[in-house]
Amino acid sequence: MAWFKRHEKGITTPTEDKMDVPKGLWYKSPTGKIIDAEELARNLYVSPEDDFHVRIGSETYFEILFDNNEFVELDKNMTSKDSLHFVDTKKYSDRLKDVTSKTKLNDAVRTAVGKSKGKELVVCCMDFAFIGGSIGGVVGEKIVRGIDHAIQNKLPFVMISKSGGARMMEAAFSLMQLAKTSVKLVQLAEAKLPYISLCTDPTTGGTTASYAMLGDINISEPGALIGFAGPRVVRDTTGKDLPDGFQTAEFLLEHGFLDFISPRKELKDNINLYIDLIQNNDIR
Repeated sequence: MAWFKRHEKGITTPTEDKMDVPKGLWYKSPTGKIIDAEELARNLYVSPEDDFHVRIGSETYFEILFDNNEFVELDKNMTSKDSLHFVDTKKYSDRLKDVTSKTKLNDAVRTAVGKSKGKELVVCCMDFAFIGGSIGGVVGEKIVRGIDHAIQNKLPFVMISKSGGARMMEAAFSLMQLAKTSVKLVQLAEAKLPYISLCTDPTTGGTTASYAMLGDINISEPGALIGFAGPRVVRDTTGKDLPDGFQTAEFLLEHGFLDFISPRKELKDNINLYIDLIQNNDIR
């Protein structure tokens, strides 16, 4: 026997009266778990079902690391220029305008200074939403200026990497940033100031070949993709099958490229712990 019986047939709803499910109410993780979007946000964008760490940007990382989300942003109005007049599927200048309008970001990195657990530190955080977090002249310059600020004020420096590598639209100007940032980190080390490098998903290409792997302590979030070339390129070049989990944070930790893997909820405590240990301070 049916649970209910339709007495009228051919019932239809006018198009204007049909209701769509609003976008963004649910998030589906790569393992197929469905999570309420508000619950995901409350959990710092970590799936409570399978611990999958969803990609986040500088806004959320600053909220996690800085006390009461209070900080001063440095060089926030610095923007990229199309000095080479580069054109691929569209003009680089047009691409910059479009992505700036879409993301409300001026470039792929933001630098801020503020207190974390009561003590000041400088944080540079990349945004993958801005042309894949690619490294251009502005990215390199803002990182260098952030390090300069740390040296001048004797503050620890934290770099949060999330990038596809060098920005091809700036050609050699982009590649120069790898050396430029690496040299500046040597000056930070000479000043005996801590540098914590946090690799998030993804950290690849020139980012990995420079500042992302030069930390006094290199850490990562669980499951992050970290490498130089992609798995397909590595496989084709070496002619060998790659092991399971190749280029994941867990694989790199096992092979000595990372010091620790830190869940997002523990980032603030762990980063400040490492800074206190390096500087031989009382543990906060």
